Amino acid sequence: MKLSELTKSKKILTCIVIGLFVGVSIQFTTKSVSNPAVTGSFQATPEVESILKRACYDCHSNETNLAWFDQIAPVSWQISHDVNEARSRFNFSEWDKLSKTDQEAQLWEIVNMIDQGKMPLKKYTILHPSAKVTKDELQTLKNYVLTLSGAKKVDITVIIKASHQVVQTPQTNDNPDQVPVALNGISYSDEYKSWKVIANTNRFDNGTMRIIYGNDIAVKAIADGHINPFPNGAKIAKVVWNKQAADKDGNVKPGNFNNIQYMIKDDKKFRATEGWGFARFTSLKLLPFGKNIAYGTACINCHRLVKHTGFVFDIPSKRENKS
Repeated sequence: MKLSELTKSKKILTCIVIGLFVGVSIQFTTKSVSNPAVTGSFQATPEVESILKRACYDCHSNETNLAWFDQIAPVSWQISHDVNEARSRFNFSEWDKLSKTDQEAQLWEIVNMIDQGKMPLKKYTILHPSAKVTKDELQTLKNYVLTLSGAKKVDITVIIKASHQVVQTPQTNDNPDQVPVALNGISYSDEYKSWKVIANTNRFDNGTMRIIYGNDIAVKAIADGHINPFPNGAKIAKVVWNKQAADKDGNVKPGNFNNIQYMIKDDKKFRATEGWGFARFTSLKLLPFGKNIAYGTACINCHRLVKHTGFVFDIPSKRENKS
């Protein structure tokens, strides 16, 4: 063997030895996932429970069952982080901590996330293909949540219409001292009425429909694909309306105002919530939502599901935005 070939072989062997040493060494830093006691388990039909346990429980419960490769560092580091974050959002093993209304709302959110392909996470199903939810299973989940009481709530607009009252919307208040202000300093403003519509969505569980607006900065960022991150000054407003009952042709129109939600981008002022400030004003009185400033933390925890779109749900494609 030539000297150059021997030297090359030694280098390769040295790299292999170093690699093995590093690989073995980091196993001493592996992070395990503990399973606290189940305090209040989720209960539904056996079929629904089976689907959710297979698709969700490894992250969203205290019954995490890790595969052997999930426990090898550095994969275990990411798994530990993901499980802790998932449990902080909702936990099937602590289901009793939620009110009945919140339980129903959470189930609708879960079904919506699965329907939009956002859950289970694709990076998870690559190694855990059994967690995928089929179309038939998704329909089973939809059929179940449609039986919940929240899906049968009476739309107040039907009552208003029946009593010949005029459906109202919040009015502009010209007195700056009386403009509603959220705890984080975001004020209500009707400037969104001159913004461009980004998208519209529906929630069949609570009988609402939403129109989502963006100011010029937000719309341009979406059109240019500069949303990771969105530029400071971007503003998004989601106006929520109660639905009127469908007419004879099946058309559903917006009824009275329910609430308005704002997202304001300022990476210095709202650094703790990924640079976004959140606010919601409810009812015709535009009452600021949230008892403390931690409301924004709850919002960003949900919006982290769409980190790849700048933490904003329902981003249209460039083609849709320019049409």
